[in-house]
Amino acid sequence: MTVRIEDIGRSVRETAYAVRGPIVARAQELERQGRRVVYCNIGNPQALSQRPLTWIRQVLALAEYPELMDRAPPGLFPEDAVAAARRVVEGTQHGLGAYTDSKGYRFVREAVAAFIQARDGIPADPEAIFLTDGASKAVQTVLRLLVDGPGDGILIPTPQYPLYSATITLYGGAQIPYPLDEAHGWSLRRESLEAAIARARAAGVRPRAICVINPGNPSGAVLSEANVAMVLELARAHGLAVLADEVYQENVYRPGDRFVSFASLLVKGGFRDVSLFSFHSTSKGLLGECGHRGGYVEARNVPGKVMDEITKLQSVALCANSAGQIVTYLMVSPPGPDGASRAGWERERREIKESLARRAAIVEEGLNRVPGIRCNPVTGAMYAFPRIELPPGVGDAEWCLALLEETGICVVPGSGFGQAEGTFHFRTTILPPAGELQAVVERIASFHAAFTARWKAPATP
Repeated sequence: MTVRIEDIGRSVRETAYAVRGPIVARAQELERQGRRVVYCNIGNPQALSQRPLTWIRQVLALAEYPELMDRAPPGLFPEDAVAAARRVVEGTQHGLGAYTDSKGYRFVREAVAAFIQARDGIPADPEAIFLTDGASKAVQTVLRLLVDGPGDGILIPTPQYPLYSATITLYGGAQIPYPLDEAHGWSLRRESLEAAIARARAAGVRPRAICVINPGNPSGAVLSEANVAMVLELARAHGLAVLADEVYQENVYRPGDRFVSFASLLVKGGFRDVSLFSFHSTSKGLLGECGHRGGYVEARNVPGKVMDEITKLQSVALCANSAGQIVTYLMVSPPGPDGASRAGWERERREIKESLARRAAIVEEGLNRVPGIRCNPVTGAMYAFPRIELPPGVGDAEWCLALLEETGICVVPGSGFGQAEGTFHFRTTILPPAGELQAVVERIASFHAAFTARWKAPATP
């Protein structure tokens, strides 16, 4: 018998993931027809001309093919890259082609723990760290622990990254949206969170956890220390776990802003009764190694029996891919201060960050010059979430599809991320090269003016 769509589980059919939805499918169709498409729909830096960091690729190449360490011409690989590759080969024991522990390589987890301790000034336990195929897989694992049916709810921001809404729907749980304050730089407000919790409970839904994305996707905002502390206080008051999506922690552009981890305030503030799951990834930051699928989750204040359940879920998939684990190791273990690779590492990272900051300004300033478009400051992450004024009866999905068809620019409608009722937005990355990005902004400006004019023009008799 042929499988029909009616035979597919309802939760699967109802799951939506906007950043690779129907508009992207149409973009790929246009590309096959010979049209040039600028993909601003997803944070995929190396697909938009960001070069890999030399240190990452040199050590990874040596670790994948250890014979290079003895056969390569002198000077081809710096001595510190060769030394790092030897540490990787020793730590993997059987090479990158063998399965790893379900939690991931022990030496990588130890390096992640050292990274957290250096970043936050707090102790970290390698046994509370799980290496995963990108942060997305880690998020899905934790949500699988917490969602057991429609009565289990997860607080997610509006707007949010669709991974959260899609996964909660797939697992049969309830989304509890809480609004970010667009008028005040997409910040959090305690009263909005309390109201969201009250509405959920009135509907018979038990709030289990709150997800926070910092820096924000798609908002591009960086949360203040006060906002981070407020979330922990709310979690304590309502018995919630905290899911801290911190994959953009290096992407902070505005002078005076800084990334504050949830783990640092959890420990220093004495929140021993709040369970925290913190996520990080090699895909974002300044690496952009999306395809290598490296990431981790660190758990704090989580009982041993629950940790065993996480290990069991990891074991079902055997382990995270080994190359991604090594890229994670290299992310948290950069070249030493006296190594030959250090100057290049710092220069490449500085150039990437300065370029991202310039591109953030191009998007924000350029879109704010367009009548009918308002863009909050892009202070972090890799995205802007501009608000657009549309004629009555027109939605943001229609606007985005027309933008694609007429200009070849692929962005995602705000409705795929969640937005306040009666408002319309789109999400765009800031990742195209600066010259191309300037042209993208100018084409969006021309398109929006023409699009709204068409709708305002009187009908031809």
